[in-house]
Amino acid sequence: MKTRSLAGRVALATTLALTVTATAAACGSADGPAASGGPEKVTVWIMKDSVTDAFLDRFRTDFEARNKNIDLDIQIQEWDGIGEKVTAALASKDAPDVIEVGNTQVAQYAASGGVRDLSDKVAELNGADWLPGLAEPGKVDGRQYGIPWYAANRVVIYHKDHFAKAGVTPPGSQAEWLAVTEKLDTGTTQGIYLPGQNWYALSGFVWEEGGDLAVRDGAGWKGALDTPEARAGMDFYRRLQALGKGPKDSDEAKPPQADVFAKGDVAQIIAVPGGAKIVEEANPALKGKLGFFPIPGKTAGKPGAVFTGGSDLIVPEASTHPDAAYQVVKALAGETWQTDMARTMSYVPNRTSLARVIQDDEGTAAMAAGAAQGRATPNSPNWAAVEATNPVKQYMTAVLTGADPARAARAASESITKTLGS
Repeated sequence: MKTRSLAGRVALATTLALTVTATAAACGSADGPAASGGPEKVTVWIMKDSVTDAFLDRFRTDFEARNKNIDLDIQIQEWDGIGEKVTAALASKDAPDVIEVGNTQVAQYAASGGVRDLSDKVAELNGADWLPGLAEPGKVDGRQYGIPWYAANRVVIYHKDHFAKAGVTPPGSQAEWLAVTEKLDTGTTQGIYLPGQNWYALSGFVWEEGGDLAVRDGAGWKGALDTPEARAGMDFYRRLQALGKGPKDSDEAKPPQADVFAKGDVAQIIAVPGGAKIVEEANPALKGKLGFFPIPGKTAGKPGAVFTGGSDLIVPEASTHPDAAYQVVKALAGETWQTDMARTMSYVPNRTSLARVIQDDEGTAAMAAGAAQGRATPNSPNWAAVEATNPVKQYMTAVLTGADPARAARAASESITKTLGS
């Protein structure tokens, strides 16, 4: 996630094929112990840009020194096409032993029956301390298939000079956020640049109201954007979005919101903290002028609910070294390497108790504060199909351009229900 935006990664991670195709080439080495009694060769798939090469080198050296009977074969995978590749690997007899997957992918992979149930390891891995937004998507029908690895979520990045000029400080509640943003919205300065289809931000507002995008309905799922709670979340989005000039019919990538913010006449954007570096690259004059605060919630002093993106670790059923694979997962998910990764990559660790290790970085600290209220998309194996057409975006644009909110919410919910039941 250092070179690919969170929105881009989440889009890739949640629009993957849902059918199993066992036509892929060999998925990775699964060599057993050598005839001479040599070490097991354990294959680990890590996604490109998730962590640095230096981090992986440190981990491999330390792990192999502590586990003389295991050799790690860490293979870097591209995000493009990874869904089909993982699905094929899970259906094969030649799977890697550990795979990094997007946290919202776990349900669809688990539905294939090719992912090992690690429920009996949760206590040993301090699962009670895991971030909800990572732990919940990894748990399907009461079984823990995905082990949380790292998280990232959106915060508010603000222009300190505009805040000082308006005589305001970072808000601590939604009501205060609206009031502050209204003061910042002067005509020459946008109070906030919020495009009309940032559905990740909307999801947080909906959850903060007690609503959801979709809910369980017996053995199936149904869309829930037409509930009073979800509609209240959309209404807050509408009021906030009106305090700037964000387009009503596109998301934060069209145009890239970092480029818009870099022009200097925008007071706030909603983005992952790393977005500030992109802004500063586009306009070096803004270096040192950008600050961060968690997305505010309804209750003063308590961050609002946010969408948590990130990765989990899974062990395929076809792994020929499941015990050694678990030792790799245990190490990567443990305090030592969680701390190293958080400081190296500015990620939120998988445990709430480890938030202290990133408190010296303003952006990451704001992200960690929000992560405690993190959530993930509905844990249906068909959710990826919803995002393929994304009626949530269409619903948002409809409301922002004057459509009847109740009718638009009902139509979006019906579309979600139909797709989740397909």
